[in-house]
Amino acid sequence: MKLSGVEFSQGEKLPQKHGYMNENVSPALEITEVPGEASSLALVFKDPDAQEMAGKTWIHWTLWDIDPEKERIEEDTAPGIEGITDFRKKGYNGPNPPDGDHEVKFELYAVNEEIELEEGADFEELEDEINDKKLDKAVLEATFLKE
Repeated sequence: MKLSGVEFSQGEKLPQKHGYMNENVSPALEITEVPGEASSLALVFKDPDAQEMAGKTWIHWTLWDIDPEKERIEEDTAPGIEGITDFRKKGYNGPNPPDGDHEVKFELYAVNEEIELEEGADFEELEDEINDKKLDKAVLEATFLKE
């Protein structure tokens, strides 16, 4: 399975408009090579570099029950159910690192069963729900530059 950005490639800079203090819109993403036995997809956007500042990997977006036949997530859309982020808000909440540039990750999971979570669940609940259902994982890394 592969996950790629429309406006940025693996390891490149995430455009500023996707930052929390800017337009705060989710980026367009392309999905390919999903396993045929996948029942659903789940997406997590996280900032592992927040560990030093926040004491944890910061969760910017969780999205699940994405149709496994979905080939593109358009900018500023949520084709699934959204959870609560570490901003304590539902939906996409972009990066806003207070301590410099951060490496961020989009992680896409193909799962073999439906994800039975209500809207507004948090990352830990999603992680527990998909833990034994994962078929494949794709990671897209980028850098968010502090302005």
